[in-house]
This record gives sequence, structure tokens and C-alpha cells, in this order.
Amino acid sequence: MNINATLFGQMIAFAFFVWFCMKYVWPPLTAALSERQKRIADGLEAADKAGKDLEQAQERVAEQLKEAKTQAAGIIDQANKRSTQIVEEAKNQGREEGQRMITGAQAEIEQEINRAKEQLREQVASIAIAGAEKILEASIDESAHAKITEKLAESL
Repeated sequence: MNINATLFGQMIAFAFFVWFCMKYVWPPLTAALSERQKRIADGLEAADKAGKDLEQAQERVAEQLKEAKTQAAGIIDQANKRSTQIVEEAKNQGREEGQRMITGAQAEIEQEINRAKEQLREQVASIAIAGAEKILEASIDESAHAKITEKLAESL
């Protein structure tokens, strides 16, 4: 193998090329690579943080859903209790109204009985006077008839 000037020229050109690359080409490439590496690392960190945030959000949602279910169950229980209470109040009011109606009807029946008794007394008195007139065969005047009827009604 012959070492000649071409080989020295190529070595010098190669050394100049390496120096030129190290001085002007390599720093921007390494800067771009380090910047990209940093962006990728930041992106992965952000993704991890977003994943953790998502997990926390899901936990909060599950907790709030559990609370909402508990509150809904409480509201349903209160509604059921209130409906039972309203039904009981309506039953009580119905009983009271029925009792008032029965009391009113009994009072009305008593009044009707008293009226019927009074009419019966008047009729009995009229029949008794009519019978007495026939027995006596004499006619009694109207004022005497009214007095006798009143006395007879009071005695009955």
C-alpha cells in the first residue's frame, strides 16, 4: 500500500470535514435533538399528569355519584313518609267528616222525631176532641178547642 499525497489530502479533507461538522453542524443537531427529547419528556409528563387528573376526576365523579344516590334515596324515603303521612291525614279527616255527618244526621233525626211526636200529639188531641164531641154530641168552639188541644199535648 502506497501512502501518497492523495491519502494525506483526503486525511486533511476528512479532518477539516470533521472539524466543520463538529463546529457548525453538530451543535444545531444536538440542540434540536435535545429540544425534541425535552418536548417528548414534557409530553410524557403531561400525559402522566393528565392520567392522574383523570383518575382523580373519576374518583370524584364516583364519590359525587354515590352522594347523589344517597341523597336520592333520602329524598325518596322522605317522599314515601310524606305520602304515608298525607294518606293518614286524609283518612283522619275523612273519619272526622264522617263523624260530623253522622252527628248532624243524628241531630236531624232527633228533630224529625220531635216534629213527628208533636204532630202525633196534635193528631191524637184532635182525634180525642172529635171523639169527645161525638160522645157529648155537642160542638166546642174554636178557642176552647185550642186550649183543650194544648193541655192534652202538654200532658202527653
